[in-house]
Amino acid sequence: MNENAFGLVNYLVLGVYLAVMVSVGVVTAGRQKTTRDFFLAGRNMPWWAVAVSVFATITSAITYIGVPGLVYSENISTYAGILMMPVAAPFIIFLFLPFYQRLNVTTSYEYILRRFGAPARYCVSALFLCARLGWLGTVIYAPALALSAVTGIPLWFGILCMGLLATFYTALGGLAAVIWTDVCQFVVLVGGAVIVAVTLVMNVPGGLREILSVSAAQGRLNLGDWHFSLTHMTLSAAAISYFFQFMHDYGVDQMTVQRLMAGRNLAAMIRATVVNALISVFVVGMLNFIGLALFAYDQTWPGLLPDGIRGDQVFPYYVMHALPRGLSGLIIAGIFAAAMSSMDSGINCLSTVVINDFVRPLRRTAATEARDLRLARILTLVFGTLATVVAFFASSIGDLVKTSQTFLGLFTGPVLALFLLGILTKRGSFAGWIAGVSVALPTTLWVQRATAVHFVYYFPISFLITIAVAAAVAVFFPTKKVNPALTIWHSEKTA
Repeated sequence: MNENAFGLVNYLVLGVYLAVMVSVGVVTAGRQKTTRDFFLAGRNMPWWAVAVSVFATITSAITYIGVPGLVYSENISTYAGILMMPVAAPFIIFLFLPFYQRLNVTTSYEYILRRFGAPARYCVSALFLCARLGWLGTVIYAPALALSAVTGIPLWFGILCMGLLATFYTALGGLAAVIWTDVCQFVVLVGGAVIVAVTLVMNVPGGLREILSVSAAQGRLNLGDWHFSLTHMTLSAAAISYFFQFMHDYGVDQMTVQRLMAGRNLAAMIRATVVNALISVFVVGMLNFIGLALFAYDQTWPGLLPDGIRGDQVFPYYVMHALPRGLSGLIIAGIFAAAMSSMDSGINCLSTVVINDFVRPLRRTAATEARDLRLARILTLVFGTLATVVAFFASSIGDLVKTSQTFLGLFTGPVLALFLLGILTKRGSFAGWIAGVSVALPTTLWVQRATAVHFVYYFPISFLITIAVAAAVAVFFPTKKVNPALTIWHSEKTA
C-alpha cells in the first residue's frame, strides 16, 4: 500500500483536468445570443453527445463513490435497480417525449401548465428547485470529502473549490458548455472506473473467480434473493424503487428533459434515451463490481483497509493507498468529473426553470433576449453559490446515497405523480394532487425520521401515496374541462 501524500504528479493530473473543464466554458462563452442558445444550445446538439450528457448528469459523484460503498457495505441489489432503466426507457419514450417535442417546451413543467394551469406549474417547479438544490449540495460534498480524505485539505475548502469552478464555466458557456464538458467528464469517470476494476482483479489473488466466490459466500452477491423487506436493500426493493425513479429522472426531471430537448428532433431524443439506458447498465454495473471487488480485497488482505471505514470512503481510500501516483490522480479527477457534470447541469437547469416558469409568466412588461440572457448568467452564479452553501448542510447528514434519496424521495415523487395523472387520465385534477401531496410529504418525513424503513423506499412511498390519493379524488371530483390532446388517449392530436 502506498502511504505517501497526494503528491506533485497527482496534483498535476488533477490540475490539468480542472483547467480543461474551465477552458471549455471559456471557449463557448459569448456564443449564446439568446436564452434558447443558453438553455438549449440552439437545439442543435448531436444525439450521442446528448446521451452522454444525460448519463453524466444523473451519474453524480454520489453514484461514483456511493454505489461501490453501498455494495461493499450491503449487497449488489442496486444493480437490479439499474436493470430497470431499459425497462423504463419505452415508457419514457412513449409517455413523455412526444408531448415535449410537440409542445416545443423549454422546461418539462410547461406541459403541467397546459394540462393543469399556472398554479400547478408553479408548485412542481418549486418542488424541483427544492429537490435539486438539496441534491446539488450533496454532489459538491462528495468530491470535497474525497479530496479532504486523501490530501488533508480542509473539507470546507474543497466544497468552495468545487462549487466555484463548476459555477464559473457554466455561467460562461450555458448548456453547450455543460454538454461538451459532460462528454469530457464521461471519458474521465469511465476510464477511472475501468482502471480501478482492473487493478482490483489483479490485486485479489485468484482474480475474478475469487472476487465472485468471496462475495457470494458473504451475501454480497445476492442475485437469487428476491425476498421483500422494508428495512433492508433487496433486489425487489431496488427494482421497484428504481423503476419509478427512472420514470421521474429521465421522463419529467428538467435536468434530463433539458438535455434531450437540445437534440435536433424526436428521433434524436429517442436515440439518446436508448443509448443512455445501455450506458447506465454497463457503467453502473462496473461500479457494482468495484464494490464487490473492494469487499473481496478487504477479506483477502485484512488490515489494508481501516477498521470501521465508512462505505462511501472505501473507494477513494483504495485509490490513494493501492494505486501509484498519476493513476490515483486520474481516478480522483474522475470523482471530480462525476460531481462537476451534475453540478453544472443542475445550476443551469435551476436558472432555466426560474426564468421560464416564474420570471417570464409573472413579468408585467416585456424584456429583451439580451436582458434575459444576462439574468440567466446571474442566476447561474446565484444558484451555484447556494448549492455550495447547501453542501455544508449535506456534510452533516452522512451516507451519500442516503442523503441523495432523502432530498429526492421527499420532493420528486409527487412531481412524477402529477405528470402521470395528467398524461394517463382525463379526470385527474390539480386539487386532487394537492390533497395527495398534503398526505405524502408528512408521511414521507415521518418514515425518514421515525422508522427503520430503508432509504430505497423513500421515493416510491411519496409517489404512490400522492397518486393514490389524487386518483381517489379524481373518481369523486373529476376535472371538467381537459384538452384530450394533452393525454395519451388523444395524443395524435395537436395540443
